[in-house]
Amino acid sequence: MAARSKGTVGVVGLGIMGGSFARNLVGAGYRVVGFDIDAGRRRALARAGVETAADAGAVAAAAPVIITSLPHPQALDQTVARVAAAKLPQRTVVEASTFTLDDKLRARHALEKAGHIALDCPISGTGAQAQVKDLVVYASGGSRAIKKLHPVFLGFARAVHDLGDYGNGSRMKYVANLLVAIHNVASAEAMVLGMKAGLDPQRIFELVKAGAGNSRVFELRAPMMVKNNYDNATMKTKVWQKDLAVIGDYAAQLGCPTPLMSATLPIYAAALSTGHALHDTAAVCAVLEAMAGVKRHAGRRRRRGR
Repeated sequence: MAARSKGTVGVVGLGIMGGSFARNLVGAGYRVVGFDIDAGRRRALARAGVETAADAGAVAAAAPVIITSLPHPQALDQTVARVAAAKLPQRTVVEASTFTLDDKLRARHALEKAGHIALDCPISGTGAQAQVKDLVVYASGGSRAIKKLHPVFLGFARAVHDLGDYGNGSRMKYVANLLVAIHNVASAEAMVLGMKAGLDPQRIFELVKAGAGNSRVFELRAPMMVKNNYDNATMKTKVWQKDLAVIGDYAAQLGCPTPLMSATLPIYAAALSTGHALHDTAAVCAVLEAMAGVKRHAGRRRRRGR
């Protein structure tokens, strides 16, 4: 006899993050209805037990709770318009992407006008962490709704924090991502220094991980740097550029200096312009290797992206 479903959750955007949300929610006992404009992603998630829908409106018709994990604000606008136009009973829309506050507030206004509940709930963690539910939810927008959704959040994350007013989730995500940007380039800089000095990349990783200079970002990204292969992206460089712009613009609005993050921007830009757009952001290591004149052994050559 089949186990009874815990309820139905919709997921719009079945990419690296949203796809992991959907898979893990299925594994946690939820009925999941999903949509993505990419047919290949829909097929892959269908094989994982996700019911696929024709569009975001159909997802909302099937699910009282909808999680959106989208690549750009235009996709959010289109999704919100579909949900609003469906004329459905009250739905709770959990926006989990990283966008500007203006983008998030525009979505909230349209959803609330249509009678729905909007939550701003960005996620801290990489695609690799998402696969194993090693994520933290920065939830904001309504304590009652957030508390009600705790079991859903814990179906794809290890922790959820209520940050209060709508938008505070995004503000916290900007803080976290600023550190990720810095730690990623710092990790690459350290790896390249060690390699330039003649140390073995694997040994560098092992000893940094065991010492005071370690970070979660180093643990996640340095193994790719050791292998010199960035194809299995947990955050694509071209997507990361959007996040960097969001953080930079917000800091500028506040008049808050971000000198270390600003120092990383040319390195990420170089990665984008030298064939790493679809590679993981750990590919900044390859950029710094080229600048340092580090030559790898043939067995450790990086595979080029398309």
